[in-house]
Amino acid sequence: MAWEFELLSALQRIHTPWLDRIMVFFTTLANHGELWLFLAFLFLCVPRTRRLGLGMFLSIGLGFITGNLILKNLFARSRPCWVRPEVPLLVRSPGDYSFPSGHTLVSFEGAVSIWYHDRRWGAAALAAAAVIAFSRLYLFVHFPTDVGAGLLLGIFHAWAAGQIMAFAGRERKS
Repeated sequence: MAWEFELLSALQRIHTPWLDRIMVFFTTLANHGELWLFLAFLFLCVPRTRRLGLGMFLSIGLGFITGNLILKNLFARSRPCWVRPEVPLLVRSPGDYSFPSGHTLVSFEGAVSIWYHDRRWGAAALAAAAVIAFSRLYLFVHFPTDVGAGLLLGIFHAWAAGQIMAFAGRERKS
């Protein structure tokens, strides 16, 4: 854990007022998964992207169950801002456990789902997901391994949802 605090401390030294505003904005986009749920809903409403919307909802649902309901409670990892409360926060201290990062998890579930559907849209979504993930470190509310686990789980859930959707599509055609 020492290396993680070293990295988080280094990030505290790069704070500037304009970067603070950008990081708070991006992290707020993923509060409770709102951005990604909104996009999934929009995709669901358009016939050409309906399967993408369904896949995103499936992926995000998998992440909520495994990340928020199971892993956070299983690991019960304290957040860096709980361990070192003297570090000033730009956002309210989250009330749930730290591992894995839910913001990162939902962001990569959504972004990778979009990337599987359309590489151009997906590149933009992945860039947004990366900034959201970074913001969790910058804002001192997650450890690097929380963010890494959220990223890997998000990629896996998007892939798994894609596989389920493909299987369901094949079954329906049979």
